[in-house]
Amino acid sequence: MRTDNAAYVERDLAHVWHPCTQMKDHEHVPLIPIRRGEGAWLEDFEGKRYLDAISSWWVNLFGHAHPRINAAVRAQLERLEQVILAGFTHEPVIRLSEALTAVAPAGLTRCFYADNGSSAVEVAVKMSFHYWRNVGRGAKRRFITLSNSYHGETLGALAVGNVDLYKDIYKPLLMDVITVPSPDCYEREPGESWAEHTRRKFALMEAALARHAHETAAVILEPLVQCAGGMRMYDPVYLTLLREACDRHEVHLIADEIAVGFGRTGTMFACEQAGIRPDLMCLSKGLTAGYLPLSAVLTSEPVYAAFYDEYVKLNAFLHSHSFTGNPLACSAALACLEIFRSEDVLGRNRALSAHLGERARTLQDHPHVAEVRQRGMIVAAELVRDKATREPYPWQQRRGLTLYRHALARGVLLRPVGNVVYFMPPYVVTPEEIDLMVEVAREGIELATCA
Repeated sequence: MRTDNAAYVERDLAHVWHPCTQMKDHEHVPLIPIRRGEGAWLEDFEGKRYLDAISSWWVNLFGHAHPRINAAVRAQLERLEQVILAGFTHEPVIRLSEALTAVAPAGLTRCFYADNGSSAVEVAVKMSFHYWRNVGRGAKRRFITLSNSYHGETLGALAVGNVDLYKDIYKPLLMDVITVPSPDCYEREPGESWAEHTRRKFALMEAALARHAHETAAVILEPLVQCAGGMRMYDPVYLTLLREACDRHEVHLIADEIAVGFGRTGTMFACEQAGIRPDLMCLSKGLTAGYLPLSAVLTSEPVYAAFYDEYVKLNAFLHSHSFTGNPLACSAALACLEIFRSEDVLGRNRALSAHLGERARTLQDHPHVAEVRQRGMIVAAELVRDKATREPYPWQQRRGLTLYRHALARGVLLRPVGNVVYFMPPYVVTPEEIDLMVEVAREGIELATCA
C-alpha cells in the first residue's frame, strides 16, 4: 500500500468532510496529511515539516507530543478511560476542579464540564437563563452580545455570535439576541487612544442595558480579543465598566475565554487584566493544551445555589454530555496546569511576545498593511487595498488564501482569517522560529497584494 502524501489525500477525499472548508477547494488547494508532531512542528508523510504558527487552531500550548502530557494521558489510560459522571466521580475530575478553581478569578468555585467550546457556551447560556427562572425572574431570557463576536457554531452559540459568514444562513433557526457595536479599536478615530475609544463605545452597551435589563439574562463577550472576527482587540477598561454595569442592572456576565484563556493574552485569563470576575467563564481549547476535547464552565456559589433544591421542585440543571469530565481529558488538563505551576510560563511568554511584537510590527511598513496589533501571544496584521482609507480587499478575492498557500510551500502553517494574517504560536516557539514565521508572512503579504 502506498504511504506517500498523495495516497492519504486520495483516501481522505473519498470519505472525510472537513470543517470550515469548501471541499471543492481541494481540487486545487493541497490537503496536507500529517504523520507526526514534535514541539512547534508538524511533519507530513513525505518528511516535510511545517511550523505550527497558529497552534493547530489555537489549542496547542506546549507543543506537539509534549512528554509530560503524554505520560499523564498514558498513565491514566492504564487505570480508567471513561466513566459516567452522573452519580459517579473519579480522581482526575476532582483534582482538575480543585486546580481550576484555584487559578480562576476568586469566587468561581463550581465547574460544569462539557466536550468543546461551543458546548461550553451552550451550557453557560442555558445556565444563566435557568438561573433567572429558578429565582422567580423568568422574564430575563434574552442575551446581549457584541457585533463581530464569535462563540461557536451549535445553534445557541451561533445565536449569541455575530460573524455573518457563519451565522447568516442559519438565522431562521436562531433565538433573537440584542447586538451592541463592538469596542473594536481598529475602528478608533485618528489620535484616539485604545482606552478612549473603548470608553466611548461602552456608552452603547450602557444604553442597551438600561433599556433591556428587565428582559436580559446575560451579556456574553470574548474578553479583549474577538478572535474569529479577525483578531480585533479592545482595551481592558471595557470589562471593568461592563462588570460594574452588569452588577448595577442585575445581569449576568459570561466571559468566553475559550480562545483567550490559559496565557494567550499575557495573563492566565484575559479577565485578570481588568481585575474582574465574570459570573460564568467558558474554557476549552488550551484547557488540555490541545490534546483532547474538553470544556468547562466555571461559576459561583450563588449561581450553583439557585439549582440546589429538592428533586420535586424540578430546578436541577439537566444538561449532559456522554463524555462529560472524561478521565483522559482531565488528566491532560491536569498535566497542562502542572506545567503552568512548575514553570514560569507567563514570564517566558512575556519575552517571546516582546520579540514577536517587535518583529511583526515591521510588517506595518508594508503599503497594504493597515495595522499590526497585539495582545500577549496574539499578533495580527490587517491587509487592505488602500492604506490611507483602510478600504478592505473584497472578500471574494481570497487574498488570505494566497498567503496560506505560500506559507505552506515555505514550511509554515499560517491560516489567515479573511484578510487578517495572525500569529498565535505554541509557547515552546523559539525566537528563531518567530523570525521565520514573520519573514514567511512578509513574503506572503507581498504575493497576496501585488496585483
